[in-house]
This record gives sequence, structure tokens and C-alpha cells, in this order.
Amino acid sequence: MSGITPPMTRIDPGDVMPTLLGAFADDPPIRWLYPDDDTYEQAFPELVLLSAGAGFDEGTVDVAEAGTAVAVWAPPGDEADPEEVGAAWFTHFEAHVDPARLGDVFTWAEQVGRFHPTERHWYLAQVAVTPGQQGRGHGTALLRSGLERCDRDGLPAYLEASSPRNRALYERHGFQVIDEVQFADSPPIWPMLRPPIDER
Repeated sequence: MSGITPPMTRIDPGDVMPTLLGAFADDPPIRWLYPDDDTYEQAFPELVLLSAGAGFDEGTVDVAEAGTAVAVWAPPGDEADPEEVGAAWFTHFEAHVDPARLGDVFTWAEQVGRFHPTERHWYLAQVAVTPGQQGRGHGTALLRSGLERCDRDGLPAYLEASSPRNRALYERHGFQVIDEVQFADSPPIWPMLRPPIDER
């Protein structure tokens, strides 16, 4: 597919947030975190920025089809201080999650975080396609483009699949399920890792 933003081009988060909001409006884990529509619209953009790390600033957010398809990659070497990261997520959840559910959300987030690699890697935080454009291969093309970058760098790629359908897509592109995370009444989520492919 043509039209993918040139590599290392800085993307303004506001330009792609409508696509991300539309694509994740029915995502099971996200809506478990933010079941209320108003909370979702306020909190999810903040979650995107937290999970993207330096991706927006360093130009590792890929965009295609005039912004209707987006892949948010956090670059390698972006492994910030764990205490600072944990504090940022704590503050985020404390601000946006019903206090009665905070304990479950914190435990869930801790379990998910245990699988995040500590070695250098590319982290695919989100892949989003505007609902009206889904099923046309735009997200797959962005995924392939990002994985080619991982392979050129000789680094693994990591993500969390949020549905069986997404998990199957990622498995077709070389990702392997590490485990399944499910806590309390949360929907399942699958941490997945893909080793780099050396095609020389």
C-alpha cells in the first residue's frame, strides 16, 4: 500500500487521535478500563500518549491513508525509569477509573506489565483503522512496514493483543503468545513477542 508516512516524520497526536478513538471505541480491555463514553473520550488519548513513550516525538508513529490508519510504535531505547512509568500510570488510573475498581485495575496492569520486555525492542502500542476503512488491508500494511523496520534493526517486536481476532492476525505475522492475562472481570489480553527475521 502506498501513502505510508515517510519514516521518522513527527506526527502531531491531535491529527491521529480521532482515528484512534474511533478504532478503539469497542475494544474489550479499553472499554473495561473506561466503560463510560465521556471517560473514554477523555482518558484514552492520555493512555495513547503514555503507551507511545517517545514515539510521537521521535517519528515512530506510522500513518497511512490520509490519517485513517495509524500504528503507534514506541522506539527501542525508550525504556524509561520503571518507577516514573509506574507513577504516571498510577496517576492516570487514579484520575479516570472508578475508585471501587482501582484495586482490580492496578493488579491487572501489574500483571500485564510483567511481560513487557526489558531488553531493547520495538513496542507496538496501538494499530488503528477508522471503522469505515477497516477490512481493506490498511492496518496490515502498516504492520508489515513496522516489522520490516524491526527486522532491519535486528530487534524483537512486542505487543498486547486485545481480541482473538487480533491475536490471530499477529500470529500470522510471526508474533508468538507469551501468556494470557485475565484478572477479576477483565477480558483476556495476550502479550505477544516476535523475534527479528534475518532475511539475508
